Amino acid sequence: MNKDFPRIMTLLRKERGLSQKQAAADLDVTQALLSHYEKGIRECGLEFVVRVADYYGVSCDYLLGRSADRSGLTLSVED
Repeated sequence: MNKDFPRIMTLLRKERGLSQKQAAADLDVTQALLSHYEKGIRECGLEFVVRVADYYGVSCDYLLGRSADRSGLTLSVED
């Protein structure tokens, strides 16, 4: 995983005013595991990345720091 994922995931949770405990319950993981993901101590699998993206309503590219647009859309010169 990259260094942006833990930071962005934490930012999205705090933006929504969610506790780690609440987000962990909603995402079906333990609070300890979510804490490790948010601190970058442990890496999660692709399935969890998709679950987090769906949960926060953002694209996986945004969550991974690959797109500045939360929807993940990128515009080309032709657009």
